[in-house]
Amino acid sequence: MSAGSDRRSAQDDPSTWPSARLQAFAAGARDRSQLESVRVAAQQHAYDAGQPHEVRRHWAALSLLAIRRMSGGSPARPARELQHDFMLRTWVIEHLGPENDHSDWNAEALGADTLAALALSPSEAAILATDWRELPLERIRELRRHKNLTAHLERLIDHLKSGPTRDRLLPWIETRALLP
Repeated sequence: MSAGSDRRSAQDDPSTWPSARLQAFAAGARDRSQLESVRVAAQQHAYDAGQPHEVRRHWAALSLLAIRRMSGGSPARPARELQHDFMLRTWVIEHLGPENDHSDWNAEALGADTLAALALSPSEAAILATDWRELPLERIRELRRHKNLTAHLERLIDHLKSGPTRDRLLPWIETRALLP
């Protein structure tokens, strides 16, 4: 490989781009794979413990932008994107601390967003899960969706204030273990 092709590879690798370039690329990206590249690159920078918290939050916000753009602005976001959103936000709250003035880094807002994404109650999901192998594929997918959308709760729950949001999410931690 020549030195020129090494340079071209580095220039084409979004993980090597500065924040402003990656943000501009995300703003203009139309392809899911491009947005996924932005999400991953920005998230890697957010996880860099050698950077100040605010720099890491900035990178996390850029990753969230890419996640949210993947759905094309539709309010009905796919479960995979919601799960990435919830997991990243939980990670930021857990490792960089919550920010009550910023809804992305606010534990209560994340708890409310999680509840809004769930179509079943924990008891409904638990009942369906008892004979999940007998369910139509569509219902099994629904249970899997709920399991994925509650994956972050064990880490989030201690950041929530006592109250209705916490009380409604707490049963999901046990219910998750029952889901396929």
